[in-house]
Amino acid sequence: MFNIIITENYDQVSTEAFMIMKKTMKLENPVLGLATGSSPIGLYKKMIADRNTNGTSYRNAVTYNLDEYIGLPRYHDQSYWTFMHENLFDGLNIPEVNIHIPRGDAEDIEEECRRYEEELQNTVIDLQILGIGSDGHIGFNEPGTPFDSLTHVAELTQQTRADNARFFDDDIEKVPAKAITMGLATILRANQIIVLATGANKADAVYGMIKGPKKEICPASILQGHGNVTVIVDRAAAARL
Repeated sequence: MFNIIITENYDQVSTEAFMIMKKTMKLENPVLGLATGSSPIGLYKKMIADRNTNGTSYRNAVTYNLDEYIGLPRYHDQSYWTFMHENLFDGLNIPEVNIHIPRGDAEDIEEECRRYEEELQNTVIDLQILGIGSDGHIGFNEPGTPFDSLTHVAELTQQTRADNARFFDDDIEKVPAKAITMGLATILRANQIIVLATGANKADAVYGMIKGPKKEICPASILQGHGNVTVIVDRAAAARL
């Protein structure tokens, strides 16, 4: 079941997401599933502002990231490890030992997938943050990914690489072709999920997620089977609803 919140702009999307995050942070030991990309940056800025202004402690939080590029060193300027520290962790007081991001530079990538999935199966994510790709992907689960998938190696589509080329000097050849990602079944285990989307280029994907058939061609449509999903969108992304 979807709770749909339609806002006027990106800042309002971020504010609505923060209100949910703030409630989650009242849990004794909140476990957060986190995403990268432009969609959650506003939320992350509000979390840092909350820490700076109100003294909110994030010390007891445990975090698990959705994905990481394969082939980039951990400290590469475009790795998701770097993204998360620059856009969130450096501004909070989450102990580094509580931060979990799959290693895209592991010597044995398949073993890294198994290790990360085992960690995820030994915990319960209280709140999972998701963006949605223009083709309906969540995490790096591209169209056609099986609904029963666990943490795995994903081959990135040309569309996804083209969408991300802006972070790599607009050169698609610099964008990694593979990533480690939580699987769709892995994501679905979270107690609560937030999906953030803004812009007209996300309207078809948002429609497919909520009103389209529940099929693997639109990976986000798997969320139709979850009982607690809040979709926060601006009017452009909600145009087809």
